[in-house]
Amino acid sequence: MLKTHCRIILLNGPSSSGKSSLARALRSLFKEQKHLSYQIVSIDDFMKLRTDEKIYEDDVFEISSDMCDKVLEYLKTNDGVIIDHVITSERIYKQLLDRTHGYEMLKVHVTCPLNELLKRENDRGNRCVGSAEASYQYLYPKDGYDVGIDTSKHSTEECAALIMNKSFVS
Repeated sequence: MLKTHCRIILLNGPSSSGKSSLARALRSLFKEQKHLSYQIVSIDDFMKLRTDEKIYEDDVFEISSDMCDKVLEYLKTNDGVIIDHVITSERIYKQLLDRTHGYEMLKVHVTCPLNELLKRENDRGNRCVGSAEASYQYLYPKDGYDVGIDTSKHSTEECAALIMNKSFVS
């Protein structure tokens, strides 16, 4: 039976969970092993991140339409898109699903224990303190993912390989 790949891979998880590193590793893996071209659409490319300013759900909702536009643009000329996101409400999630309706999407919950998120946030030094904990607490949805990844238990490369293997459907 012929297997096809998901055109959209959603990496949803709290700040500092490792989504951006995972997205880059996954894009490389698709190119090297499957000869597929995936682009990355990251929330970080649309938000003005500052260490002294909190990000609220309204801020994310305000840019989420632009993120969806970019996903749809990339799907016209690429094999797929990896979305690196921190979704904290039903309306942001619903907007993404509505705008990408008709495309196969693999939904991946990327996380790690809260104490590890806090350590990573501190080590990064480029996020408002408290972003990791707030996004951990308010992440939406809480369940219903196709794949769950704990980045504290496996290397980025191992996580990427697992996701890539799950992205092919019969």
